Amino acid sequence: MTLLLDQAASVVDRWRRRHDDPAGAVTRCEADELLRVDLTVNGRPATVHVAPRVTLADALRDHLGLTGTHLGCEHGVCGLCTVMVDGDAARSCLVLACQVDGAEIVTVEGMGTPADLHPLQQSFGTHHALQCGFCTPGQIMSAYDLLTSEPGIEAAQLPDQLSGVLCRCTGYRNIVDAVADVAEQYPQGVPGPRNCNHDEPRLPRATLGGPGTPTALESADATSGPAEIAVPSGEPTAVVTVDTHAKAPLDAIWGIVEDTESLATCLPGAEIIADFGDDQYKGRMRVSLGPVRLAFLGDVKILERDDATHRVKVIGQAADASSGNVAAVVDLTAESRQDGGTDLHAVAELHMVGRIAQFGRGLVNDVSADMFHQFAANIDAASRGEAPVEATPASALSIVFTLIRSRITALVRLVLGRN
Repeated sequence: MTLLLDQAASVVDRWRRRHDDPAGAVTRCEADELLRVDLTVNGRPATVHVAPRVTLADALRDHLGLTGTHLGCEHGVCGLCTVMVDGDAARSCLVLACQVDGAEIVTVEGMGTPADLHPLQQSFGTHHALQCGFCTPGQIMSAYDLLTSEPGIEAAQLPDQLSGVLCRCTGYRNIVDAVADVAEQYPQGVPGPRNCNHDEPRLPRATLGGPGTPTALESADATSGPAEIAVPSGEPTAVVTVDTHAKAPLDAIWGIVEDTESLATCLPGAEIIADFGDDQYKGRMRVSLGPVRLAFLGDVKILERDDATHRVKVIGQAADASSGNVAAVVDLTAESRQDGGTDLHAVAELHMVGRIAQFGRGLVNDVSADMFHQFAANIDAASRGEAPVEATPASALSIVFTLIRSRITALVRLVLGRN
């Protein structure tokens, strides 16, 4: 407890020095007033507008999308929320965001990337020191602080020095072995974070309700030119298959599909911002799932558009400002119906990383299916000269019902399969 109080006092003292407030004068504000807080997070400037009660942990997770910082007890006991504040470890659940205005913050995302892991991250994997993984970010940040402040620490001291972060899997032996290995490799001090690039664009500005509109998305243009699109070769996060039909005849439907700009206006939340030729485009898309709002900027290429079979195949990749990434392959086929309408069949393979990947497969499938039905309805309307209908963002209540419906459907299929 003494260590936790010392950490909190150190953070407050640094805040007072930054604001020339040695006497500790109090800044008053209304309960519902938002305070602007400017930070440097993982080497990148960021601004959040938060209520004075919002903790640093909540600002990082809910306002900047950096969900690598985990919350456990929220009383400063478990240590899972440990981050670096101006070079010192701090429990981010005990620090108010407004207290660290102007501070340098390093989270576990700043330690390394999958392509360039920090030695501690690499060692935790090698020694299987992560089990369920929930305490891992706090363990890594705490270990980094320890090996930075006490290089050459003896292995016998590690169990006591690392006891400030709790592991609910009780995998302490492997955790100690992982840290000891790094301490032995770097007796003069562990290397610094590998994913803190001051030259990268700023993190998104944010408000109390969520991440807000990413600055990078609003200022996006085509100056960067077309990107090389590469979809991961591994198993997709979700595969969405949708069959629906339109009242308009096949020729009218295919006329919309052949016109890429018209086709894009039919997809809810989508917009083309650059045409590079050769059927490659840059676009942006906004997706709302109840209180969660995501905004993606990315590249799309039409791989195949066959007039004879009425088939179009599209590949795309996009990222949002909170480090979420989506890559997709979409295969759409149109076929004439006997009643004069058109059947539409679509298969989409989705590869997702980051915040959007935290949604369950069932929810992703159902929401994607709903979006495609809206997409098909808009194509049908556009073929008749009508304006596409803007999709209404899913409410929190509708998401709950969607989850219940998907679970019931899965259960019914399981029972029927057994019979």
